[in-house]
Amino acid sequence: MATTGVAQVAGSASDREEHAMASLHCQHRSYTITADVVEHPGIPTPWAGGCHITDPEGHTSKRIALPVRFAFLADLENAQRASIAHGKWLVDQRLDRGKALF
Repeated sequence: MATTGVAQVAGSASDREEHAMASLHCQHRSYTITADVVEHPGIPTPWAGGCHITDPEGHTSKRIALPVRFAFLADLENAQRASIAHGKWLVDQRLDRGKALF
């Protein structure tokens, strides 16, 4: 698994979190999966997990949210990891079972 970690970015904590949310991605079976985590402040589990998937031809999906039961997490890093794992599962479903991604 070639997962890109979160880089350190100068600036405010908000700037660092915004960069972190956009930077975690991996290659899985020739598809690129990019975590797209959205913060919802004021709730106990403020991080809504989701991802974008780019196929080998360069087509990119809209944001695909985690299933409702698992969509919100308390920790940014866990939300990113769950988002990447869900994207990998979706790619596997596409390639192994012919399910549509887009």
